[in-house]
Amino acid sequence: MAFSLRRVTWREWLGLAAGLLAVGSTLLPWTVLSADTATSDVRDAFGTLPHSDVVRTAWHSDLFSWGPPLLLAVVGLAVVLFGQVTKARVSGLPQLWLVGGLATVLLMVIGWTTLDWVFDSDQRAFLDAAGVSISGGIGRYLAMAFAVGSVAVAIVDIRAARAESRASRRRR
Repeated sequence: MAFSLRRVTWREWLGLAAGLLAVGSTLLPWTVLSADTATSDVRDAFGTLPHSDVVRTAWHSDLFSWGPPLLLAVVGLAVVLFGQVTKARVSGLPQLWLVGGLATVLLMVIGWTTLDWVFDSDQRAFLDAAGVSISGGIGRYLAMAFAVGSVAVAIVDIRAARAESRASRRRR
């Protein structure tokens, strides 16, 4: 049986789209420094810094920033490529998709909790003393939303695979 784009289900397309959009979000602000609580001197100095020193993309952060979106894209690609293979679907491809999506969410949560580890302890102490806060940017929020969406669609796909399995047993 040859691969056909027409036989790829909407669920599988959504899985791939979630992964690709998560990878695309790595180009958006991922880690943002803000000087809202800092003194006016620090805020003025902050304004003179290059944009890349204040806002970082996932590619200028750590493994927990760019790794999970890449994992989600690989999982989405695998789902599209192998979703038409009946043996793969019966052997647990939808469940593998769910595990990959949950692993992505877990890695993103770890990345979020270790957000300030991008800076060494001296830099963190200096930023804290100056009143500069480190927070997640829009890219981090979008990637998390895409990962959660992929998990939700994987659950729908598991239910569909279960229904397909029951229907094929009835036909026998």
